[in-house]
Amino acid sequence: MSCSGLNAEHSPAVCTDTEDSPKDSRDHGVQTDIDSVTFQQLVDDNIALRSENSRLAAKLNMHDLKTEAFEGNNELVTKLTGLSSYAMLMVLFNHIVAYLPSSAKLSPFQQMMLCLVRLRLNINFDFLSFVFGVSASTACRTFATVVDIMNKELVPHVVFWPDREELRKTMPMVFRNSPYRHTVVIIDCFEVFIERPSDLMARAQTYSQYKSHNTVKYLIGISPQGCIIFISRGWGGRTSDKCVTENSGFLGHLNPGDQVLADRGFPVAENIALYGASLHIPAFTKGKKQLAAQDVESTRQLASVRIHVERVIGVVRQKFTMLQSTIPIACLATDTDSGLTTLDKVVRVACALCNMCKSVVNKD
Repeated sequence: MSCSGLNAEHSPAVCTDTEDSPKDSRDHGVQTDIDSVTFQQLVDDNIALRSENSRLAAKLNMHDLKTEAFEGNNELVTKLTGLSSYAMLMVLFNHIVAYLPSSAKLSPFQQMMLCLVRLRLNINFDFLSFVFGVSASTACRTFATVVDIMNKELVPHVVFWPDREELRKTMPMVFRNSPYRHTVVIIDCFEVFIERPSDLMARAQTYSQYKSHNTVKYLIGISPQGCIIFISRGWGGRTSDKCVTENSGFLGHLNPGDQVLADRGFPVAENIALYGASLHIPAFTKGKKQLAAQDVESTRQLASVRIHVERVIGVVRQKFTMLQSTIPIACLATDTDSGLTTLDKVVRVACALCNMCKSVVNKD
């Protein structure tokens, strides 16, 4: 063997084989014939490894709550968001994505999912921080930000008072065949539990005798088709339904000839009559031994259509269980720009998302 180098003293030697130098034994048998059985085994192993890789990638996407985890999985979408399908989820995302802030930690889709999961399952921020890999404070800020964006960009397009002629064209048969064929809205109030305020005045204003708890009250109005067309801002649980109706801005939507359906707790017939509309509530038994046959029948017919507003309230609470919990006092701070509290925005967004789902009223 002969060796040569740039500098024999400092450089490593470069060795070359001569004709007399024997071949390294490792050069023998480098190329090996592979039979068909071995080749097929390698192919099968490669396919199995690729399949396992895809499965693990899908599992990783599932834990990260990325779009790939929901595509084609309507059941998972409903469980985690309350929406009916992946297509509806993407309609929502495409509508608000331009307004979602850029974040190094959460993608726009993950920001939206964090908000929807919180609304749907009422998961606390400590657990959400674990699921999404961010701090609890970041999860809290993200939720507040996305709720605010949905309130501004989604609610006005989904929760609105429709044209009366459009309402009459699509009136369900259960209304067409009743004395309430000119119904425009069915109203009711519902209450959300809140933590007990430390301020004595706030504690008194929010205490509800009906619920025996501190609450915030909302006036909700639905169309005969079952869509939510009005939702008020929050009022203290002590406030009467009559006061909320008179001061929430609801009356300004009424037109002459409109019919409004409500429960007995809404003695606002005179206020509604000022707008040329009429109020229909169940007959009172006060001062009577029993209702007349005509009153019994009218009350029965009214109850059969008025019940839909209670069903809608039930659906909103069932879909978005955050409204079944006791809301922290921190959510009652008023936003100076909108004049709404975080809870107000949560309720409005929940109503908008409910409108994106199937109606509780049968159109036939």
